[in-house]
Amino acid sequence: MKTLYPEIYPYNHFFLETDCQHSVYVEQSGNPDGIPVIFLHGGPCSGTKPDHRRFFNPEYYRIILFDQRGCGLSLPFGALENNTTQDLIDDMERIRKNLKIDKWLLFGGSWGGALALLYAQQYNQFVTGLIIRGVFLVRRQDLDWFAKDGANRIYPEQWLSLLESIPSVNRDDLVEGLYATLWGDDEVAQRRVTKEWFAWGGQVALGKDYHPVSQNDHVTEKMVKQARMELHYAKNKYFINEGQVLAGCATLSTIPTIIIHGRQDFVCPIEAGMRLHQLMPHAEYIVLPNAGHIAQGAEMIDALVVSTDKFAEVLC
Repeated sequence: MKTLYPEIYPYNHFFLETDCQHSVYVEQSGNPDGIPVIFLHGGPCSGTKPDHRRFFNPEYYRIILFDQRGCGLSLPFGALENNTTQDLIDDMERIRKNLKIDKWLLFGGSWGGALALLYAQQYNQFVTGLIIRGVFLVRRQDLDWFAKDGANRIYPEQWLSLLESIPSVNRDDLVEGLYATLWGDDEVAQRRVTKEWFAWGGQVALGKDYHPVSQNDHVTEKMVKQARMELHYAKNKYFINEGQVLAGCATLSTIPTIIIHGRQDFVCPIEAGMRLHQLMPHAEYIVLPNAGHIAQGAEMIDALVVSTDKFAEVLC
C-alpha cells in the first residue's frame, strides 16, 4: 500500500496579480522540468497545505499549488468581490500562461474536483489528464443533501445544534439563515453560527473520527470570513447553471481520467461519483469501501498516490 511521498518545500513561490484587488498565492515544488500538475483545493476557502505536495513523486512532477481567491495565503483574505467560479478558472489560466506550461494534469477533490472539470470543459486543449476525488457535481440536490435534507438524518444531533444557532425565523432555509446571520450586525451571533457551521462540516466529513471542539474555543475573525466565503458560493449556487458540470462532460471524452470516491463519503454521496462515471465511461472509476470524503486514511492515500504514479508512467 502506497503512502505520501516525503515532505518537500517549494523551490519557488509568488503572488499572481489579477485584473482586480486579488493577489493569488502560487508555489512550485518537485522537479522544475517534470510533469506539470496543479492541485485544486476544496472548500471553497479551505486553502492548500504542505501535505498536498506529497501526493506526487517529486522526481517526476512539477507540483503547482495555489490558494484560490480570498483563501490561504492569497490576499486579501476573505475578499468576496470579484470572487466567482469563473474568476477562479481565469486565475488558473493566468497561472498556466505565467509559468509557460503547455498542458498540465489537474488534481482536485470535492469543490476542487468540480473546478477541475469546469476548467477542463473550457480549456480542454491544455489538459493532459484529470484525477477527481470525492465528486461534487454542484447540483441543487448536492447542496440540499448537505444543508437541507440528507446528512441531517445521519447526524441529527449535530444538525440540531447548527439549526438552533440561527434565529428561529430563518430556520426554514438553512443557507439563507446562515447567510443572513453572518452578514448581520450581531457579532456574537456571527461567531456562534460560524462555530456550528464548522462543527457540522467536520462531523459530516470526518464521521466517527470527528472530535467536537471545546465550548470555550475561540472563533476568530478569519474563521468568520471563511464561513462567509463558503456561504457566498453556496447562496449564489456556485456561480454556475444548474447541471452545468455534468452537461459539459461530453467534451472530456478524450482526456484520461481517474475518478476516486469513498463509499463512506457523507458530504458528497457516492451517487455523484457513479453519475460522473456514467457520463465519462472512459474514466477509471475507483470505489473505496472504507474511505470517506477527505483525502486522508490509508485507503484513500494509496488510491491517490497510485493514480499520480500511473499518470507519471504514461506522461514521462
